[in-house]
Amino acid sequence: MAPPTPTATLTVLLDRCRSMSQLKQIHAQVLSLGLSGDAFLLSKLVFFAAISGSGDIGYSLLAFSSVPSPTAFLYNTLIRGFSITRSPSSKPFSLYIRMLRSPTPPDHLTFPFLLKSSARLSDLSLGQSVHSHVAKLGFDPDRFIQNSLIHMYAACDEIADARKVFDGIRQPNSVSWNALIDGYAKCGDLAEARKLFDRAPEPDVVSWSAMIDGYVKGGDYRGALAVFRAMGDDPSAPKPNSVTMVSVLCACAHLGALDQGRRMHRYIKDNGLVLALPLATSLVDMYAKCGSIGEAMGVFLSVPVEKMDVLIWNAVIGGLAMHGKGEESLAMFRKMESSGVEPDEITYLGLLSACVHGGLVEDAWRFFRSLKARGMKLHMEHYACMVDVLGRSGRVMEAFEFVRTMPLEPSASVLGALLSGCRTHGWVRLGEIVGRKLVELEPEHDGRYVGLSNVYAVARRWNEAKTWREAMEKKGVKKVPGFSEVEVDGVLHKFIAHDRTHPRSMEIHMVLGVLGSLMKMERDPD
Repeated sequence: MAPPTPTATLTVLLDRCRSMSQLKQIHAQVLSLGLSGDAFLLSKLVFFAAISGSGDIGYSLLAFSSVPSPTAFLYNTLIRGFSITRSPSSKPFSLYIRMLRSPTPPDHLTFPFLLKSSARLSDLSLGQSVHSHVAKLGFDPDRFIQNSLIHMYAACDEIADARKVFDGIRQPNSVSWNALIDGYAKCGDLAEARKLFDRAPEPDVVSWSAMIDGYVKGGDYRGALAVFRAMGDDPSAPKPNSVTMVSVLCACAHLGALDQGRRMHRYIKDNGLVLALPLATSLVDMYAKCGSIGEAMGVFLSVPVEKMDVLIWNAVIGGLAMHGKGEESLAMFRKMESSGVEPDEITYLGLLSACVHGGLVEDAWRFFRSLKARGMKLHMEHYACMVDVLGRSGRVMEAFEFVRTMPLEPSASVLGALLSGCRTHGWVRLGEIVGRKLVELEPEHDGRYVGLSNVYAVARRWNEAKTWREAMEKKGVKKVPGFSEVEVDGVLHKFIAHDRTHPRSMEIHMVLGVLGSLMKMERDPD
C-alpha cells in the first residue's frame, strides 16, 4: 500500500486542527514542502483561521494575501469571517471590491455575508448597494439572499423595504417569516409583529423566540413572559431552546422577578438544555439584578475558566459592583486578566461602577487612564461614573474640572452626577449653575426641577426651593410618582406612591402602621 501523499497528510492534520498554534505549525509545513500553491490546502487554512471559534481573522487575511488567484470560495470565506467578528467592520466590502476587480466573479454565497455586515453596521447605503448588485447579477430569486435582505433592511429600520422583499418571495419559508417578525419587533411595532406571528403557517422555535425577544427589546417584560407561558401552554408549539431562555431570563432580570428566574433555571436543568456560555451569562446577570449575588456566583463558578469570555466576566464584575462589593469586583477583574481574557469598554464601566459604590477614587482614576491608554472608545457612561465617584467622595471641584475639560459635551447623566455631589456636600453656588443647565437641557424632565429645588432645600433656602417646584408646575411638567415592585410567590405586585388600588391595600397599610410603631419603640423605648 502506497504511503499517503504530503497533501493527504496535511489535509488530515488540518481536519484535526483545534488551535492557532497547531494551524501555524501546519502552515509552516505547507510552505516548507513547497505546497503554497495548493488551493485546497490554503482554502482549509483560511477557513479555520477565519471561521472557527479559536481562529484569527488577521492570520486568515495574511494567508489569503499569499494566494495568487483566490477562488470564490476563498473570497467568500474571508468575507464571512469578517462578517462575524466581534466588532463589525467595513473589511468585507473592501474584499468584495477586490473580488470585483479580479477575474473571480461573486456567486450567490457572497451576498448574504455582505448583507449581514451591512446589518451589523446599520449602514443602509451599503446594504442598498449590495441589493443593486444582487439585482444586476440576477441573484434576486435566491431565497437565502432574499432572507438576508429582509434582515438587513429591518436592522437599518427600513421595515417597509423589508416588507417589500418579503412580499416578493413566492413561497416564504420559516426563515423569511422569522426575519420579518425580528424586523417588526426590533422597530418596536409589536402589534404588526404579533399579526405576522399569528399568520405564520407553523411558527417554529425561532418565531416564538423572536416574539419574546421583541417584547424584551420593546421594554414589555411582562408581555415577554406572557408569550413564554403561551408557548408552554400550546401543545403544537415547539419546546423553548437556549436562545428563547436567554430572552426570558433578560425579562426576569429587568422585572427583578427572582422566583420566576429561579423557575426558568429549573426549567433549563429539567429539560436538559446545555448551559452554553450565553445562557450561563444570562443566568449570572439575572440573579445579580434580582438581588441574589450568591446564586449568580454559583452559576459563574460552574463555568470552566478556560471557556469564559468577556461577556460572562462583565456580568459578574458588574453584578458584584451593583451589590456594593467593590473590592470583590476588582479582585474578579484581576482573575479575568490572569485568565487571558481581554477587557472591553463594558468591563471598565463595571469597574468604574464598583469604584463608585466602594468610594475607590484612586482605583477609578487608574481604570479610567487604562481605558484611554488601551485606545478604547470612551462612552458618556464612563465619564458619568468618574464624576459620580469624585462627587460622592467630596472632591466636587475635581469633578467640576473633569467635566469642564471633557472632550465631549457633557450629557444630562454627567451633569446629574455632578449636581448630586454638589447637593450632598453643600456646594450650593456650583449646584445652582449645574441645576439650571440641566433644566435647560431637559425642560420636560421632572427630576431636573426637583434636583435643583433640593440643592436649595439642603441649604435651607426655602423660597428658592419653592420657586423651582412652582416653575415645574407652571410648565405643566408632572412629577412621575415613585413606585416599587415586590414579588410574592412568583407574582409581581406594583405599588405606586399614594395609590391604594391594590386589593389588599388596607391590610398592607395596617401592617406598615404596626411596623412603624415597632420601629419608633425600638428607637425610643421610653
